[in-house]
Amino acid sequence: MLRRAAAAAAACLAGLLGPTAYASDGPGVGNTPTCEGAPLTITVCAQDGNRAPGRSSADIKGPASAARHSRASGAPKCAYTRLDPQPPADNLGWDGHTPDDDGAVYQVNCPATGRVGLVWQANGQNQPAAPQIDPETLARQAVDSMKLVGPDIASPRPGGHYVVGMPMWMWVNQGPTTYGPATATATAGGVTVTATARVSAVIWSMGDGGTPVLCHGPGTRYRPSMGLADSPDCGYRYARTSASRPGHRYTVTATSTWSIIWQVEGGAGADNGQWTETRTTTQTTAIGEAQAVNS
Repeated sequence: MLRRAAAAAAACLAGLLGPTAYASDGPGVGNTPTCEGAPLTITVCAQDGNRAPGRSSADIKGPASAARHSRASGAPKCAYTRLDPQPPADNLGWDGHTPDDDGAVYQVNCPATGRVGLVWQANGQNQPAAPQIDPETLARQAVDSMKLVGPDIASPRPGGHYVVGMPMWMWVNQGPTTYGPATATATAGGVTVTATARVSAVIWSMGDGGTPVLCHGPGTRYRPSMGLADSPDCGYRYARTSASRPGHRYTVTATSTWSIIWQVEGGAGADNGQWTETRTTTQTTAIGEAQAVNS
């Protein structure tokens, strides 16, 4: 029981005393206004507790991964972070010292041993090493804060009237969370990373077993003046009705590929990277037959 209580206390202390991490708003998308970093808290505004669909370490490109492993191999066993601002004078972290003494309070985090806490360190004496900040982790926090979702399907519409053999035009509405571009920034330990996400392609699975349609863009909106012409960039023709399907409807699935790039503010060329993520939207549509009327 005491061991579990101690572990719980250590976990709580890690959350309360970690270095600040927060994400700032981007144009048209960002964080909840109240989600801001505080000097003595670690506020992961850029995470919602869910793993984003399609995310895989195999998707990561660029030099960021190698740099991250290089930093990790040479990192100290314990990371020390000087608290800024310093805690109140009555905080136990001062360990009998005062703010007038020649020293400061640091947070110490030792992953190998599970030690998390505060220590006082004299200035200029065995100055603890600065903690390592992984910019790619900050970039992922920034992207999570964007709340990216699947395509906003404009056509085909669930209530639309579609016929076998006739051209179907597919397109999506463009918004910052459904198509991009969206930009957000995350900061921790003096490192600031800006990430930008935009959809590079949408794959349509039409629900009838046919070959999925790859569209390198949002698609073209249909106008009545276009008559029976095929879509110039994102279209399909059903070969049979949906009468035999559940609810007499096909399930249409649109999967967007988000291309994400990130850059450390003021960083060199190596301080950047990119990866891709996917988001999916499904809806149903009915496909009927053309009715011939004899005069």
